[in-house]
Amino acid sequence: MKVTSAEFIISAVGPKQYPEDGLHEIALVGRSNVGKSSLLNKMMNRKGLARISSRPGKTQTLNYFRVNQMLYLVDFPGYGYAKVAKTIKEQWGKMIEGYLKNRKELRFVIQLVDIRHAPSKDDIAMYEWCKQIGIPTVVVATKGDKIARGRWLQHTKVIRQSLNLRGDDTMIIFSSETGQGKDELWGEILRRLRGGEENSKQAATPSAEQAVAKAKEPS
Repeated sequence: MKVTSAEFIISAVGPKQYPEDGLHEIALVGRSNVGKSSLLNKMMNRKGLARISSRPGKTQTLNYFRVNQMLYLVDFPGYGYAKVAKTIKEQWGKMIEGYLKNRKELRFVIQLVDIRHAPSKDDIAMYEWCKQIGIPTVVVATKGDKIARGRWLQHTKVIRQSLNLRGDDTMIIFSSETGQGKDELWGEILRRLRGGEENSKQAATPSAEQAVAKAKEPS
């Protein structure tokens, strides 16, 4: 998808601050330092629009970014960072739970995991929570440039098995440095928004395994 406009709208702390224009919303979740801000900036072609902090756990709100006047990417607080105060974590939990369960504009979740490591307990808990609530999930394995392409399949297999990835949930390898996976992720987003979950299952979305196979093709 060609991004012609992208803008930060609001840092919301509750439903009264959420946009009321009815646009589709896609939530981005993941551990602190997994690369959510970098992914957002790459997807929106805007350097620095989503601020990249050197202090993990800094994001404490739902940050709304409007793209092409057609959808919102909603950046969630990073989870799994031990130095965040317990009271703040409790506030995050209530805010996130309320949003995921009640926000009618939410279409699906993009969950980011680091391709270099097996999913953490927090990653697994978040994925299972989304499945229990019934929210479709796209898993994005970030930092694909940090390991050799020949090891992608091995690492994505570990992620699939650890999360017990459901058959209708897609996994895409992504790199904010090289742009790997950017087009695939936009394609998945548009397919899900246009055709719904059923059409998304049938669409020929390049999977992580297909990306590996493509990488092995002679140039």
